[in-house]
Amino acid sequence: MQKITPCLWFNGRVNEALDLYKNVFSDFKVKEVSHYAEGAPMKPGSIMTAVFEIFGQEFMILNGGPHFHFTEAVSFTVHCKDQQEVDHYWNGLTANGGQESQCGWLKDPFGLSWQIVPNALVELMTRKDPEKGKKVMQVMLQMKKIDIAKLEEAYNS
Repeated sequence: MQKITPCLWFNGRVNEALDLYKNVFSDFKVKEVSHYAEGAPMKPGSIMTAVFEIFGQEFMILNGGPHFHFTEAVSFTVHCKDQQEVDHYWNGLTANGGQESQCGWLKDPFGLSWQIVPNALVELMTRKDPEKGKKVMQVMLQMKKIDIAKLEEAYNS
């Protein structure tokens, strides 16, 4: 068991969230599910909590009702080896009601914020030439989904 597990507060739609993450992340697995009993504050039999794992990281969903909402103050970063991975995660997490934001950020259909970051972005911005890194940063700031080819073009210009 890992020492710290992020707990994500949902207002219903837990099954939809689990389905989305299962379809987007290749190694997704549900580890535990508990359900509300008769007399609980939510519909009896509905999911109360679900513990799942993505790439070895455990998360918990709490179906807690409408009291709290996600904000961009907390996001999860997905490090991507290439444009194909960027496109896969971006398209999967923005499908069915997700929202694109700026600089590789997005919200999934449940309002949870994700950063889809290609390894090339960090590499190009931290190479020895700070002026070229600034060019890469300026191009990245104009993007929603990160386009590695455009970053490389900026670096090499």
